[in-house]
Amino acid sequence: MKPIRTEEDYHMALVRLQLLKDSKPNTAQADEYDVINILIEHYERENAPMGMPDPIESIKIFTEFFPDNEDDLDGK
Repeated sequence: MKPIRTEEDYHMALVRLQLLKDSKPNTAQADEYDVINILIEHYERENAPMGMPDPIESIKIFTEFFPDNEDDLDGK
């Protein structure tokens, strides 16, 4: 196991995490899953910080997914 330093390392870690997701508790595989998960979280926090969304952009996205009035609900 090694630190996640590059985008390629990150993608390989995601693949490994997926392979380990059904590990039985208290096994070496479950421990590896936990460690890889921590490494991935650290990499994401350092390399892709989300931050707070722009309020205007949030409203635009919200209105795309939720109708303005009841007529929109039944497709009229």
